[in-house]
Amino acid sequence: MALTIIGIAMTPVLELRGSIPYGAACGLPAWETIILSIIGNMLLVPLIILCVRSGLNWLKSQKLFRRFAEWSEQRVMKNKGVIEKYKIIGLIILVAIPLPGTGAWTGAMLAGLLNMRIKNALPAIFAGVVIAAVVVGGVSYGFLGAMDFFGLHM
Repeated sequence: MALTIIGIAMTPVLELRGSIPYGAACGLPAWETIILSIIGNMLLVPLIILCVRSGLNWLKSQKLFRRFAEWSEQRVMKNKGVIEKYKIIGLIILVAIPLPGTGAWTGAMLAGLLNMRIKNALPAIFAGVVIAAVVVGGVSYGFLGAMDFFGLHM
């Protein structure tokens, strides 16, 4: 079960927004699910920050992947305003908002594309992931607790 939680947290778009509700639905303790989700969500972040620019450039050079790479870059760069305006706090906010198009992967890609230093970007992304985990965990476990309270079981 732990590997499933980590695997879901490592999945782009889902990240911990998918792994925490999954863990809650499976009846795992909140603390275990949240810790595993944070670990899974952060595992690839340093690699993404360091390799996103060269990776996207390579994908753009491949006819088969060009459109996907350009679409991905445009999607990520539409969030650059918050980072340029608020710097590190902006990166934390971008990652902390648990909505599609935000999160650790988007934050890491943006940090890499904006040439942020990893020593600044990594702690900011981690802080955002922890905030998002607390929000999603509270909603997921609070919702299930409320359902149990009213006698509605999944």
